[in-house]
Parts: sequence; structure tokens; C-alpha cells
Amino acid sequence: MVVLNRIYTRTGDDGTTALGSGERRPKYDLRVAAYGTVDEVNAVIGIARLHAVGDIALDGMLARIQNDLFDVGADLCLPDKGKGPGGARLDVTESQVEWLERQIDRLNGELAPLRSFVLPGGSAAAAYLHLAPTVCRRAERLMVELKDRPGESVTPAAIKYVNRLSDFFFVAARFTNDKGAADVLWVPGQNR
Repeated sequence: MVVLNRIYTRTGDDGTTALGSGERRPKYDLRVAAYGTVDEVNAVIGIARLHAVGDIALDGMLARIQNDLFDVGADLCLPDKGKGPGGARLDVTESQVEWLERQIDRLNGELAPLRSFVLPGGSAAAAYLHLAPTVCRRAERLMVELKDRPGESVTPAAIKYVNRLSDFFFVAARFTNDKGAADVLWVPGQNR
């Protein structure tokens, strides 16, 4: 369990931060960038939730995803198969990925097939849900780059979860846009 009695510790004043294993890394380290970007995704969800009030089911999904993103961050902050200070390791699981897939299928089942690309926009909630996958894909790129670096690793389920999550956000944005009726569609060559 995390206990935060003091918010500032001064230990990062030298430009380093501690991973979950206690190892210190520069704040620009790729692993730190990866889980920092996962934190950005979580912040975008928080804003989307402010605008999605009234859809209790979607808000519940987003709340669960916010919690799961902390699991992704915990997974990322322990390199290799390292253990945390309490000896435990929190990995993202396949069941978390499967839950996301079920939610995507559930929401997408109520949407008409697309005939064009969707431009970000529509309602405020949808606009933020369109922003979320762009940040999510950046996190995924960082995670894959980290996985491919010698001496580094990222659990496959964490990468899979973040990959599915960007799909979820796209479908959720369309769902929030009056089940796709308020989607703003790309019109190829419209302004030539």
C-alpha cells in the first residue's frame, strides 16, 4: 500500500527519480517518460469524465480504466522482473485486457459502421476522448521503444492493455457523440 505523508521529498532535486525498485534514474529516462505519459492519459480521462456526467455506465468504465492505468504505471516503474519495496510486483493481467475488449465490443455494438474517418470533436466529452488515444499511442510507442532497448523490459500485457485502450477511447468518443450521430466526419479534398 502507498502511504504519502509528505508530498515533497527533495530527493528529485538532483534531476533523478526513484523507480519502484528504489533504483534512481534521470527524470528524462525512457522508463520515466513511459509511465509519465500513462499519467497524462489518466489526466485526460479525468477531464473527459467531467464532461461525460450523466452516462453512469461510461463513467464507471472510465473510473475503472483510471485505476487500471495506475496498475500500468506500477508495472512500468519496476524494470525487468524487479520487486517493489514490499517484495510484491504488480503486473497488468490478461483479464484487464479482456475486460477492455468486452467494453469496446459493447459500445461499438451500438454504433453504425464508419464510412469515413472521424475528426476529433462533437461534444466536449467526445473531444477529450478523441485526445486520449493520441496520448495513449504516445505512451505505447515509448513502452515499445523501452521494451526494445537492451537491458530493459516491459510486460507484454501492459503493452497490449495500452494498445487496446486507444481503441476503447475512439469507440467511447463515438459513443459519446450521440452514438456516432454527432460524429464530425472527414470529407476528403473538401477544401481544395
